[in-house]
Amino acid sequence: MVLCALCATGTLEAAPELPLPKSAPAQEEQQEDSVRVSLVTFYPGSEPHNIWGHSEIRVHQGPVDLYFNYGVFDFQAPAFMWRFMMGETDYMCQPVPRFYATVGMEERRMVEQELNLSQDRAIAVRDFLWNNAQPENCTYRYKFLSDNCSTRPRDILEMAAGEGLRYPAMGDTTVTYRDILAHYCRNYAWERFGIDLVLGWDVDTVLDQRATMFIPMLLMDAVAGATIQTDSVAIPFVKATTVPIDKSTEGNVRPPTPWYLSPMAFALLVLVLTLLVTCHDWRVKDVSRWLDTVLFTAGGLAGCLLFFLIFFSTHEATSPNINIVWLNPLLLLLAVLPWFKKTRSAARWLHALNAVIVALLMLAWPWQPQVGNIAFFPLMAALVMRSITNVWLLGKPTRGPTLS
Repeated sequence: MVLCALCATGTLEAAPELPLPKSAPAQEEQQEDSVRVSLVTFYPGSEPHNIWGHSEIRVHQGPVDLYFNYGVFDFQAPAFMWRFMMGETDYMCQPVPRFYATVGMEERRMVEQELNLSQDRAIAVRDFLWNNAQPENCTYRYKFLSDNCSTRPRDILEMAAGEGLRYPAMGDTTVTYRDILAHYCRNYAWERFGIDLVLGWDVDTVLDQRATMFIPMLLMDAVAGATIQTDSVAIPFVKATTVPIDKSTEGNVRPPTPWYLSPMAFALLVLVLTLLVTCHDWRVKDVSRWLDTVLFTAGGLAGCLLFFLIFFSTHEATSPNINIVWLNPLLLLLAVLPWFKKTRSAARWLHALNAVIVALLMLAWPWQPQVGNIAFFPLMAALVMRSITNVWLLGKPTRGPTLS
């Protein structure tokens, strides 16, 4: 879930290692062959890491036919997982021969848009990509919203088209990153829950058109309607469009998560269980500390993750995050302190503080800038319910084991 959230538009499909000469084939060596440059878009796959689609740039000149892929990384690199959590993942540009370009992509729709570039500009793109794919140049610091396998091709195509490039008008001028991510997670309730959990209010700001192109299909759509403005006429940016793999326009996606397995169903189950146990506690004037231990330990561990992402990692859009108010490391104290007689007074004060803060957050949520997942609210209600119960009942005579 968190992997999906922080790896939004990358691809985990590694490409084969290829030996590269230090320079591209000279133009005079292939005078009879013109250079053709295309944007290639693969629609979403069925795995969490590829539900966002993928973009590549194809350069075709005579026998040379390469797909330049900016979504490759080395999973065996030292401390990979730690660097990933820190937001320090390095991706690479790697050229892939046509034979390998669709390996693993056979069930995903593939669209190729040949660009309307002069030979000088097409050659400039070829040489830039060839140089960028050299071992000393191929690595870049991946950012899941602003520097990924879709934004890199966007920047290169804009460089090729020059200042005359004009994109079509946006259809929705109020769209945000979260809106777009939610659309591609519409069948994946837990992935969306993870995204809403770890990404803060920066993803709820309205985007300009270039920013929306962090998703490959949105880049494809923008390029399809783009023109290059010259002194006298506007020419289409796309010369020809082909569909080498003609699969669903929805991508190769899994069926929607059944409602009974969704985060909302889980959250409601937690709330109902909490309500039943709380009613029992008030009837017997006792606190079911086992439930509080489970509930507040889970919340505290989630809070530790958020605290790390907010204050230590360099991931985009994880800070500021309003979820740290109701999920934070201090909840771990509420899982432990009620078990000790000497710390119950402190536990009651912390529970009172937690109940007030989380309740106020729930009431004020419509007026703060961050969009929340609907499944958050039953979970917050459960935390408030248990904190209020502990404030009123903790410290009364108990029948369970007590640590002193």
